[in-house]
Amino acid sequence: MKSNIADNPIKILIVDDKKENLLSLQVILADRGYKFVEASSGKDALRILLKNQDFAIILMDVQMPLMDGFETAELIRQSDKLKHVPIIFLTANMNTNEYIFKGYQSGAVDYMIKPLSPEILQAKVMVFTELFRKNQELRAKEEETRTLNEIILKANTKLEAQYAAIEKHAEELKKKNTELDAFTYISSHDLQEPLRKIQTFTNLILSNEYPNLSEDGKAKFNRILYSTNRMRELINSLLTFSRTTIVDRSFETIDLNKIVADIQEALQENILEKNAVIETDLHGLACIIPFQFMQLLENLIYNSIKFAKEDESLIIKISSRVADGAELDEKLVPNKKYCHIRFVDNGIGFDPQHNEKIFGVFQKLHSKDVYEGTGIGLAIVKKIVENHNGFITASGEPMKGATFNIYIPH
Repeated sequence: MKSNIADNPIKILIVDDKKENLLSLQVILADRGYKFVEASSGKDALRILLKNQDFAIILMDVQMPLMDGFETAELIRQSDKLKHVPIIFLTANMNTNEYIFKGYQSGAVDYMIKPLSPEILQAKVMVFTELFRKNQELRAKEEETRTLNEIILKANTKLEAQYAAIEKHAEELKKKNTELDAFTYISSHDLQEPLRKIQTFTNLILSNEYPNLSEDGKAKFNRILYSTNRMRELINSLLTFSRTTIVDRSFETIDLNKIVADIQEALQENILEKNAVIETDLHGLACIIPFQFMQLLENLIYNSIKFAKEDESLIIKISSRVADGAELDEKLVPNKKYCHIRFVDNGIGFDPQHNEKIFGVFQKLHSKDVYEGTGIGLAIVKKIVENHNGFITASGEPMKGATFNIYIPH
C-alpha cells in the first residue's frame, strides 16, 4: 500500500488560522506518504478547492476569523464535485450537543476535540484515505471497463462489416460458380458438338473420297483431324481442371498401395508399351480425396510415360512416409505431421529453371510436334494437392529424370 501511495500521494487539505496547528497536524501524520496542502482561512480553503478537487479528506479548525469552519463546510457542500469530500472538524469548544449537531449539520463526518490524540487522528485519517484510494481504484477500473467496452463495440462493428462483406463475397462467388457451371455445360456440350461433326464429316471424306484427293488434300484433311482431336483433348482437360477446383472435398483414410494398384491396372497398356516398371515403398495410410488423388498419381505416371527415354526402360519410384514438417521442408508447420509422397522417374527430365513454371496451365516445355499434350496435366496435379491443403515441388535435370515431392497434412 505504501508504495502505491508514494507513487500517487494522497492529498489532505488542512485548514487552520494558526501556523503552529498546521505544523502539529503534519507532524502527527508524517511518514505515511500523505501530501499536505495548507490553508490559513476558510476563504483560502475555498480558493484552493476551486482549483484542486482531488483531496482524500479535509481537516478543518472550527474557530477561524471572518469565516469559521461551519460556514466554510456549508459552502463546500454546495459544490457537486466537493460535497463528498469528508470533513473532520478540529476544535477545543465542541462540548455541547447543540454545537456537535451544528458541526454535523454543516457537513462534517466527524469531529475531534483538542488537545488531539495522535493515535485516534492517525486511525481516523487512515480510514478515510484508504476509502479514497479504494474509490480511485474503482473509478480506474470503471474507466478501464468503459474503454474495453468501447474497443469491443468498435471490434463488433468492424466484424459486422467484415461479415457483411463476406456474405456479399459468398453471394458473388455463388453467382460465379453458377456461371462456371453454365460454362462447363457449354464446354461439354455446345463446344464439342461442332467438333464431333467436323470429325465425322472429315472421316467420311477421307473414307469415301480418299482416292480422289491429291496428296496435298490428304495432308490437309489429316491436319484437320489432328487439330480437331487436339481441340477436343484441350476442352476435356479444361473441364477436368475446372471440376478439380469446385468439387466437394470428401476425405477418406486410404492405403496408397491400393490407389497405385488401381492406376497400374487402368494404365496397363501404356505401361507395357513403354516397358515401364513402377516400384513402390509406401508406408501407412493417407487422408485424401480418393478419386482426386487417383487422378493426381495417374497424371504423374502418364507424364513419366510420355517423357520416357527412347533407349532406356522407364523406372518410376513412388514412396511415402509420415514425419514432422520440420523434418521435411522449411515451408511446412514445424510440429505438424505430414504425409510425404515422393515420385521419381528416370525420364528425359527438364531444366531446373522450369521447377515452378512446370505447374502452370498451358505450360509446355517441349514442342507439341515432339510430345503430345495440352500442358494442363501438372496444373491439375498442383490443384489437387492444394485441395488437400498441401503443396508440391518439382525438380529435374535434362536426361536425368524428374522428382516430385508432395506434402499433405496427416
